[in-house]
Formats: sequence, C-alpha cells, structure tokens
Amino acid sequence: MKEFFKMFFASALAMVVVSIISVVVCVAVVMGIASSLSEKDVTKTKGDVLVIDLAKRIHEQGEINSLAALGGGNDYVPGLYDITKALAYAKTDGGIKGILIKLGPTPNGWATLQQLRAALEDFKISKKFIYAYGEDITQAAYFAASPADSIYLNPAGDIGLKGFATTLAFFKGTLDKLELEPEIFYAGKFKSATEPFRAEKMSEPNKLQVAAFQNGIWGQYLDAASEYTGVPRDTIHQWAVRGSIQFPADAAKYGFVAGLLYWDQVEQRIRAKTGTPEKNNIKYVSIVDYAGAHKNEGKLSENKIAVLIAEGNIVDGEEKDDNQIASKTFCEAIRKVAKDDKIKAVVLRVNSPGGSALASEVILRELVLLKQKKHLIVSMGDYAASGGYYISTMADSIFALPNTLTGSIGVFGMMFAMDKLAKNKLGITFDGVKNAPYADVPTSTRPLTPEEGKMIQASVDTIYAIFKRHVASGRKLDVADVDTISQGRVWTGSDAYEIGLVDGLGGLDRAIASAVSMAKVKDYKVVTYPAPADKLEKLLKKFDNNTEMKAAIKTAIKEEVGPEYEWIERIQDLRKMNGKAMMAMPWVPVVE
Repeated sequence: MKEFFKMFFASALAMVVVSIISVVVCVAVVMGIASSLSEKDVTKTKGDVLVIDLAKRIHEQGEINSLAALGGGNDYVPGLYDITKALAYAKTDGGIKGILIKLGPTPNGWATLQQLRAALEDFKISKKFIYAYGEDITQAAYFAASPADSIYLNPAGDIGLKGFATTLAFFKGTLDKLELEPEIFYAGKFKSATEPFRAEKMSEPNKLQVAAFQNGIWGQYLDAASEYTGVPRDTIHQWAVRGSIQFPADAAKYGFVAGLLYWDQVEQRIRAKTGTPEKNNIKYVSIVDYAGAHKNEGKLSENKIAVLIAEGNIVDGEEKDDNQIASKTFCEAIRKVAKDDKIKAVVLRVNSPGGSALASEVILRELVLLKQKKHLIVSMGDYAASGGYYISTMADSIFALPNTLTGSIGVFGMMFAMDKLAKNKLGITFDGVKNAPYADVPTSTRPLTPEEGKMIQASVDTIYAIFKRHVASGRKLDVADVDTISQGRVWTGSDAYEIGLVDGLGGLDRAIASAVSMAKVKDYKVVTYPAPADKLEKLLKKFDNNTEMKAAIKTAIKEEVGPEYEWIERIQDLRKMNGKAMMAMPWVPVVE
C-alpha cells in the first residue's frame, strides 16, 4: 500500500506539472506572437558591436527554446557552426562595426576555442575592430581572444601565464580501505582509463602521453600569444617558467595586454570606434542573438551538404541525456541522411571521448552503409578519441584541429568484486545456484576465477584487434604500423596528422569544402542533423521517463559539490559499464 501511495502521488505531481507546462506553452505562444510585432525584439538582433562571452558554453549543435518568449532568454541557442557562420556574415554586415570579447574562465575545449579563434582571424579581414576585456583572463580565454586588436585587463584583475598542468585523482587506496576489489582488463599500454582504480600514481606511459599533448597545446598557445604581442614564443615561454607575469602591472609592462582599464574606460574606446555620443547607449548585440537571427542566411539550393553532429559520450540504445551519441537514436539520424537524395555529401562532426564498444561498432556499420551512397568526411572537434575515433575510421577524409585530442585506440573493461566489502562492512553474504560454470559471469558478488579472467581479457583483446583492423582499412595502413601508433595513446591533431591518423588540419569549414569538392557541386546549402532539439521537448521527455526528480537532485548535488562532481560521474559511469568492453579516453583532460 505504501508503494501504491508513493506512485500515486508521484504520478499526480507529474500530471500537475505537465498541466502547468502546457499552460505556460500556450501563454508563450501568444506572447511570442505579440513580441514578434514589437520593436524591442526587432532591435534585439541588431546593433553596432557584436559581443562574444567566452564564459558561455558552446555546443556543436544548436538548441531551440520555445519557452523563451515567456521567461526571456533566447529562442534559439546557436551551436559552434552557427556562431562561426554568423561571424563570417558579420564581416560584410554594414550594421556591425566591431566585436567585443568578454574574457573570463571558459568551459569550452581548446579545439572549440581554436575554431572560434580562426573565425575571429577571418573577421579581421573586414578591418573592423576587435576589443577584448576581462577581470580574470585565463590562458584558454587569452588564446581565443589573441586575434583582438587590443586586450584590456582590469587594474585589479588576474591574468594567467603559467604553463599547463594536468592532475588526476587515484582511488586505489580508497578501494583498499573499503575492501572493494577492482578487476581490470585492458589492451594498449597507454590505455590508462583504469589507472585511478589500480594504481596510486600515473604510469610512465601515461605521463609521456600527457606531457606530449600538453606540450602540443602549449605550442599553439605560444604561437597565438606571440602573434598578439609580437614577442618571440621562446621569450613568452621563459616568462611562464620564471613567473614573470604575476600581477596586472606585469602584464602591462611586458606588453601582454594593451592596457589596464576599467570597464567604463573600455566603453569610451568603443564609443570612439562606433561614433556613439556620450548621451546614447552603445548598441551591443550578443553573438547568441545575432547567430540565431542569421542562422538561415546562406545559399539557396536543392543540393545539400549535411553536417551530422556526433557530440558526447557514446552509449547503447536510445538517447536519455543531453549531448549523448546513443546508438539507436544516432543510427536513425544516419539513415534519414542516407535516404535524402538531395544530400550530396556528409560531414560527420565528431566531438566525443568515446564510450561503449558495442555502440561504436553499431554506429560505424551504419556509417559504412551511408558511405556506399554518399561521400563521408569527418571533422574532429575537442575530442575524437577511442570510440570517437572508431566511428571516424571509414571516412573518405578526416580533418582535425591542431588542438583536437584524438587516437586513444585501445579497449578496456572493468568490474568490482564487492563480496569482502559486503561481508566485512555490512554483514551481507551471497549464495546461489547455477546450472553452468559461467552462468553468473560477469558478477560483482564474488571475484572472477583465473579462467573467467582470461575469457574477459580475450574479449577485450578481440575487440582491440577489430579496432586496429578498422583503422588499418580506413587509413590504408598495415596492421603492424597501426599497432605502433595505437596502444591506447592520445594524440593531438597535429601529431595525428604526422602519423597518418588524420588527412589534414583544419576546422569544420575545411571539411565542408572537401565534401563540396568530392560531391562536385557548385550550388549547395549546409544543413545540420539531427535537427536542433527543443528544451521543452526534453523537459517533457524527462517527465515521461519519471526522471525529473533525479535530474533535480543531480543538479543540486552538482552545484553543492562543485568541480569535484566530475569524479562522482566518473565512478557512476564505470559502475554502469560493469563487464562491458569500452572504448573511451583515459579521462577528459582539463588542461589549464
């Protein structure tokens, strides 16, 4: 009876909330119609100065927000392609006189920032101004803003020039105290995803690969800083080594910033550039609003180049959370693209650290079938590693950004034997009956036998061999050569190009140009798949799955715990993959 009332009240609550949402939607529609007629919203997407806030997360895919008319905000949140396209449009837009970049800690990856930086470099051809201002300018933000004519720092602000560091947490000691025994299987000496659970510090191969990709990204950063300051990159590196820039005055002294100004002083410079009188407000327009308003600008043609966006962890089945590459859901999108005769070529945009080996294979098969009908080109974002590289292997061409992290060609599997923890800490024991020796494998109620361990390791080795064969076939390499560059090692895009894992360096624009060339079309328009999702639809879907309370609790915990919540999610992911073969990066590295 208790469970009955629990389910009854939960269902009643859901019905009430859904009803409220329905009313909200109706009101939003009415308000949206009314607001579309108002001058305020017409001018919302027009202005003199385009504002780019680096504190905002930029996803690959855009998102529709049908409730924006009610609560404010944007009715469309643009993705990376929308933003870069908008910056290209702004070059020739007579209403845009310049760009202001708001600097601060940014959640965006280095390859995303690199593509944004390239779009800013292209914008400079217009001879319009680019100013950047911040109170806390991180190295990543400085890198993205380096094409600016002037970078300004608050006189009491903070600026980073200290080099890169990557720190990992290790849980072996915790597991020992809990008497929770990890049973780990992996292929590839660099495949270090399981290291935090089987070691107390980084292995030498892992240190080697981390140092290599840190140095690769650091080199890109030095080039960007050198371009802005006019100072040799070796000199800037020595500034970091010696800790020369500790305070705002140091940054100004060495020319690392154009000046130490307060925001009102920066605005005075913008007024001068735009010719805005003191009595008038400067007309700023957010890149989010601007890109949303101009997302449909471009060529009109029946010929299409499809950008198929694969962003997030690779998982089995249907998509349940935002930014997942779910095998069933994503394969449906691939089939839809394959059936559209107006689509002449496809660019697969991959921004994924990998995930399920099975899901990766299912998706790759569907991409192979797609390739039989249309040219397939891959464009890599922040990560296209492990499973993310797996689904890329059979493309006609692969392009990566220099700061992309890719490779990680390896496989692992992991389980936890919890019998000692259950007995010694909780007093729980396990017993059962089976009619065949391996009927309960995989299991967490007892340790695996040596024979069972060999079986699972053989499975991991088999999938690893398949992975390498796919790479060899797609990249036209010998399997022996693939073995030397795989081993689970993570490479930067620049290094991946040198060893043949990618065909060229460049962003999405270069991949699209390659697709156009292969398709041999002159007139075309670019379309993205899957279609942008609606926040309202996502919310209603969560009610359908009875996960609204779970989502609320997760959000509350994440806000309370802070950045360390990443490790809670990591442990949750490992628990979910119990006994499954995985193709995933060792971690999603935070290089700062």
